[in-house]
Amino acid sequence: MLLSRTKNPFFEHAEAEYFLAERGDRVVGRIAAIANRLHNETHDDRVGFFGFFEAEDDSAVADALFEAAAAWLRARGFDTMRGPASFSVNDECGLLVAGFDTPPALMMPHNPRYYAALIEGAGFTKAKDLLVYQGGDRTFRAYDPVPERLERAVTIMRERMGITIRPLNMKDFPAEVERIKAIYNAAWEKNWGFVPMTDHEIDHLAHQFKPVVVADIVPFAEKDGKVVGFGLALPDLNTVFRGNRSGRMFPVVLKLLWALKRETIRRARIPLLGILPEYRGKGLDAVLYHWIWTRAAQHGMYWGEAGWILEDNPAMNAGLLKMRFEVYKTYRLYDRPV
Repeated sequence: MLLSRTKNPFFEHAEAEYFLAERGDRVVGRIAAIANRLHNETHDDRVGFFGFFEAEDDSAVADALFEAAAAWLRARGFDTMRGPASFSVNDECGLLVAGFDTPPALMMPHNPRYYAALIEGAGFTKAKDLLVYQGGDRTFRAYDPVPERLERAVTIMRERMGITIRPLNMKDFPAEVERIKAIYNAAWEKNWGFVPMTDHEIDHLAHQFKPVVVADIVPFAEKDGKVVGFGLALPDLNTVFRGNRSGRMFPVVLKLLWALKRETIRRARIPLLGILPEYRGKGLDAVLYHWIWTRAAQHGMYWGEAGWILEDNPAMNAGLLKMRFEVYKTYRLYDRPV
C-alpha cells in the first residue's frame, strides 16, 4: 500500500518513479525518485527527493542509482536532490550516521554504516541532522522515576498556564483526529523542510494507527476547553516484528495483538509532539513528555524514544534534555545538485 500510486494519499500531491539496479540476473540496488508538489509549494523551491535507497557496498551501483534518480528529477525541472526520504519528512527519513549499536524503533530507518560513504562519494553534502533521544530504563525492566524537582516544575507550569491534560478518547476517535489536524500543520509550519499533511493523509495514518494506539499515552493539553497541544506515543511494535523471520504476517499479527493485550511491549516511541505557536516556550512540551513518561510506565513501557528533532531546534532539544532524555542516534539528510 505504501508504494501504491492509487492507495497512498501521498500521490494526490506527488509522483515517484522506482528504479532497480541489476547485475546479470541479480538485483543489487534500488532507489525511488520523488517529486513532492506540496513541498515545493510550501518552500518555493525546486527540490526533489530520493528514497527507499538500498545498495550493495559498491560505488558503481550507488552512482548509477543516484544518476537515474537525478535524471528523472532533472527532466522535471528540479535543481536539487535531497534524501533519503521515503517518501517525505512525514515518513521514514534520514540516513543513520550515529547510533548503529541499537535496533530501530517504530517507523525509523536503519541502514548499514557504509551507506554514508556511498552517498557522500556520489557528491552529496549534509543538509541537516536529525537528533533522536532515548529516556527511561535502558534495561526495559523497571520504571525510572522523574526527579522530584521536575515533578514540581511540571505541576507549577500546568497551574500557571491553566492547562489540563487528558488522554485520547477512543470513543470519540474521529473527532480527536480532527483536533489533531487543527494543530498539526500550525505546530510545524515554520520548521525546516516541513511539509503539511493533507486531511486525507492524516485520516489514512490515523486508520493505520488506531488498532495499536494506547489511549493513555496520547495526551491532549487543553486551555479553557480548547486543545492547544498533543503528544503521540506508540508502543514500539518493532520489538514484535523483529523476531519474524518467516515472512508470514498472520502469526506475527496475532503475536502483536497478544503483546498489546498483555502489555508486554516494554518500549515506546514518541513520533509527534505538537503545540500551538502561542503556547511554545512555556514548558508545555515538558508537561506532555511527563504525562507520556509516567503513563507509559503504568502500561509496562519503561523506555522511550523521542524524535526526531532538528539539530537547530533549541527549544525542543532543551525540553527533552530537561526531562533527562539523551541523544543516542543521529540521522542525516543530504543534498546534491542535479
